Amino acid sequence: MPFLPTNLNEARDRGWSEIDIAIVTGDAYVDHPSFGAAVIGRALESAGYRVGIIAQPDWRKDEDFLALGRPRLFFGITAGNMDSLVSNYTAQRKKRNNDAYSPGGQPGLRPDRATIIYANALRRLYKGVPLVLGGIEASLRRIAHYDYWQDKVRASILSDAKADFLVYGMGESAVLEIAHGLEKGLDSAQMQDIRGTAVFSAEPPAQSDIILSDNLACADKVTFLRMTRLFEGHHQTEVVFQMNGNRWIRYNPPAETLSEEALDAVYALPFEYEPHPRYGGQMIPAFEQIKDSLTSHRGCYGGCNFCAISVHQGRKIASRSQASILTEAQNLVRKRGKALTLTDVGGPTANMYASNCSLGWPDSCKRASCLYPKICANLRPGHAPQLELLDKLEATEGINRVFIASGIRHDLALRSPRYIEALALKYTGGRLKLAPEHSVPSVLRLLGKPGIESYEEFARQYFSLCKKAGLKRQIIPYIIIGHPGTTIQDALELRKWLVANRLRVEQVQEFTPTPMTVSTCMYYTGLDYWTGQPIHIPKPGEVRRQKELALWHLKATEKKTAE
Repeated sequence: MPFLPTNLNEARDRGWSEIDIAIVTGDAYVDHPSFGAAVIGRALESAGYRVGIIAQPDWRKDEDFLALGRPRLFFGITAGNMDSLVSNYTAQRKKRNNDAYSPGGQPGLRPDRATIIYANALRRLYKGVPLVLGGIEASLRRIAHYDYWQDKVRASILSDAKADFLVYGMGESAVLEIAHGLEKGLDSAQMQDIRGTAVFSAEPPAQSDIILSDNLACADKVTFLRMTRLFEGHHQTEVVFQMNGNRWIRYNPPAETLSEEALDAVYALPFEYEPHPRYGGQMIPAFEQIKDSLTSHRGCYGGCNFCAISVHQGRKIASRSQASILTEAQNLVRKRGKALTLTDVGGPTANMYASNCSLGWPDSCKRASCLYPKICANLRPGHAPQLELLDKLEATEGINRVFIASGIRHDLALRSPRYIEALALKYTGGRLKLAPEHSVPSVLRLLGKPGIESYEEFARQYFSLCKKAGLKRQIIPYIIIGHPGTTIQDALELRKWLVANRLRVEQVQEFTPTPMTVSTCMYYTGLDYWTGQPIHIPKPGEVRRQKELALWHLKATEKKTAE
């Protein structure tokens, strides 16, 4: 199938006099299932709608927003695959000098708070056309939230953008339901109960509904903590209400996790697996990174407190069938016209593929994580199906090698010695990336990560297998510094552990408070999420010092060079 049209001339080439739905995105248009705008566009197209894409419009020029004309049903708006402020700024609030989702990595092609800026322009230019917000920026800002870049609590992005609907999560089913409703002449007031959406609402109808403190009251830090706990405790299964900007917003529970058949159908959509020709072959870094990789599943039940994946993709795993993944691999070989090395087969966490809860989470359980503080007895891991899948991919004509580059949970992998052996001998090349994140127990508790002993045991088994096979391998640990509750003494203990284990980390992640995570709640309030007691919040200078301590080998190298 050709690319979705990006202007009226391309729409006319398809024989369309108008379009039904226009999707405005802060990313370059890459027709690939790793890019949210492309997935939603293709899903709507498969349902019979005429869909166009306006990619990275210059928000200072009306003509960019006029490229597709007035859509018959609605505008879909997304900042892209990342929050626009995370795309544009570092953890130190400095302007980034590149953007992985733009042609040539060029920065500055999306505005700060892109969702709101795009909505303002479209509302002015196309009065009366419904606006539907989506993507990770909308997902993570759907309730009153702490905004790190302004250092204040902001209202729901639905309130700020004055849109008609907010779709959170992966979005396919909710967007299709909205499109069908608008096609029938319904409006947002008549579509109040679509799962995976937030909408403006009349006053909460019943005492049983969960009511959060209004967004202004949440500027009080204790109230913000209570609001976050209440939302986390109820939103998976119940309708939640909150007052934002003097209007009630209704937050429906998440969309049902896609079945294997439904997820297979998403990845069977006719993607081009390339950037749009308008970019003239310019490299788009994010595409280059994933172009020869396959997504096997969605979701993550790890429950890491600093991570936004479960807030967006959900905690319940949706896995594709082996047949679907094998078919995509074969299609990719045909499209590329050459044999391929699959650089990754995975998802947010590779070894969660095909795993599930024997009790049917979330209705059966209120745990925030299936792995922390210990692995739940009702979790059924899927290491054997994943290994079977990898073996079949390796045997596929046109596939040279298969690797796993997605993160893995080492504590979960310890349940399957055979899986660790396969990683060591076949599927990770020379370097395996793991995320212990820290070594100090008190910090790991705040992070929601397992004790460092599980990392050490995994490394022991992994290197033992490599040694027996005569292979040289490395484990590259991911470390996070500056997390709420960490002190310089914790950083010194981390350095001591890294030195003792001769671990030279290549990259240290500075904690960035992204909206709606538990860790961000602790950063803003200065309170332990579970006990409500005050915790230390590192200042920027201390964060830099923690980073220096974690990168101990760089100082040692500099000293040796000077001598």
